[in-house]
Amino acid sequence: MGNLTAYIVLIIAVILGTAANGFAKGAQGFTLLIPSLLTAITIVGCMYTLSIVMKSIPMGITYASFAGLCIIATTLVGIYRFNQLPDLYTMIGLILIISGVLIVNLLGKTN
Repeated sequence: MGNLTAYIVLIIAVILGTAANGFAKGAQGFTLLIPSLLTAITIVGCMYTLSIVMKSIPMGITYASFAGLCIIATTLVGIYRFNQLPDLYTMIGLILIISGVLIVNLLGKTN
């Protein structure tokens, strides 16, 4: 699998991870059956897609990219769906996370 395909699969993993986070919030501590099942299914799909990505992209780069992008996407879901507005310090932290993901992917070297 080429790097472009791996990054497309990584985006799918981010979408699944973000969905899992949203479903987990809606599951209310896994007390509601359907959101709990959706959380489990999306987590398994997310881990599966990450394992596919790790065949082409080193594990550290994969997980750093996944975690950073998933944090940003989950924050956006929190804003949109749960009306959870981040404060100034949270925004600064999110900007630093985005910067870190960009540095790792654009400037980092792997052997």
